[in-house]
Amino acid sequence: MSPRADKQERGTRRQAILEALARELEEKPGERITTAQLARAVGVSEAALYRHFPSKAKMFEGLIEFVEDTIFSLANRILAEEKEAVTRCEKLCLLLLGFAEKNPGMTRLLAGDALTGEHARLRLRVSQFYDRIETQLKQILREARLHGQVMSDAQVQTRSSLLLALVEGRLQQFVRSGFERSPLAQWPAQWASLDCVLRD
Repeated sequence: MSPRADKQERGTRRQAILEALARELEEKPGERITTAQLARAVGVSEAALYRHFPSKAKMFEGLIEFVEDTIFSLANRILAEEKEAVTRCEKLCLLLLGFAEKNPGMTRLLAGDALTGEHARLRLRVSQFYDRIETQLKQILREARLHGQVMSDAQVQTRSSLLLALVEGRLQQFVRSGFERSPLAQWPAQWASLDCVLRD
């Protein structure tokens, strides 16, 4: 096998492991996923898992990295296509909620549920993900102020924090319900109330 083909095969196997981990997280809500379970789901030995990832923490990091890459690339597209600040905020929140609904297993990571008993750096990584989201919301609201919308620094902080708390709360409810309570349930009506606050 050529080095290039070998590299492609390793990449394909890594992808299969991450997809299996996401499925296990979705199909076993509330359970801690072991490498033995994961190896069975992939159809390989535990030793084979460790040839592709040096630890289970690295597997979780691979999933978190996928979430980051997906969300922030789509967020950049929203910012490029949409110029109105409140609509930008709405679409960014909707992006997170829609991603969660389509990817329940990964939502367990974002909600912290799957990280109980795992390495502390994983929780830090998720915390940094949310910090980046909040920073993006603050930046959107600050730009709105520059374009004539009257809003103090304190209001920018309060409103960006409120939006993030709403999204995080909906993800927590989704996970806590065993993925029965959609993160998008009643969203249009709730956003209508927030829209008024953000435009005040």
